[in-house]
Amino acid sequence: MLLVVGVYIVAGNFAGGVAAGGVGLAKGAVPAAYQTLVQKWGNLCPAINPALLAAQLYQESGFNPGARSPAKAQGIAQFIPGTWATHGVDGDGDGDRDVWDPDDAIPSAASYDCELAKYVKDVPGDVSANMLAAYNAGAYAVIRYGGVPPYRETRNYVKTITTLSKSFAAPVARVDPSRQAAGAIAYAQSKLGTPYLWGGTGTAAQSGRFDCSGLTQAAYDSVGITLPRVANDQYNAGPHPARDELLPGDLVFFSHDPADSRAIHHVGIYVGGGYMIDAPRTGAVIRFDPIDGVDYFGATRVTEDGAKALPTHV
Repeated sequence: MLLVVGVYIVAGNFAGGVAAGGVGLAKGAVPAAYQTLVQKWGNLCPAINPALLAAQLYQESGFNPGARSPAKAQGIAQFIPGTWATHGVDGDGDGDRDVWDPDDAIPSAASYDCELAKYVKDVPGDVSANMLAAYNAGAYAVIRYGGVPPYRETRNYVKTITTLSKSFAAPVARVDPSRQAAGAIAYAQSKLGTPYLWGGTGTAAQSGRFDCSGLTQAAYDSVGITLPRVANDQYNAGPHPARDELLPGDLVFFSHDPADSRAIHHVGIYVGGGYMIDAPRTGAVIRFDPIDGVDYFGATRVTEDGAKALPTHV
């Protein structure tokens, strides 16, 4: 939880030490209600960026401002009460600091990240990686070891959140194809004609039937990549190619809200030529369908590291 040492947060694209303002947000990765806040406060200091902040909030609460945890962490940024009392800020200038109000909690998350970055600013290496290591292991450990400490948990922590953050950053160059894409397509092709089952994941008890995200999950599981169960979480399993950059094996998504990935309701596997293999709905079978429609949302190029970095509780 946010501000609790040893529990995961997520961060932005740190490749090459990307500075504030250098990373945009992927389409719809942040719910529209928080888009402006994340864009503004994600540029608070050079150690963070909007994609970092967006990924942090997703990891902690799934952008749920009413989230609570067994450890008493609260709100969209999952502050524990003691840390909020010290580091919470009045982000909207209304005279109070409300942990349940995203207008206060999101600025507070950014502010605390930047405060940690100041503690370790003289340590060699990437300032954002050192900031995250300080978040996990404490600033003293980062200073003592001259960078990310040699703790397995901390190093995994930095790697995991750096990888996951790429899903929240708008691509700045062509996204490389996944090595496992062909195998995932082959699996999906082998299921053509299988009747749809809501909630289906292909088990024997379900007679090998699938719903949309069950099919994509099984297809990538067949090549050793574990995806989340539902479509709107699968969207965060890698970077997002543009419509004219789609390659076979990309996951393609459809949403009730063109500005919100949490409103995604359908997913398929792109096979080229404007078509996907998908499990469309009750009464239909797994089949080829065109991807172009009014609710087309975007795509994800699944990566093994991206899938591994996804939280399991969102």
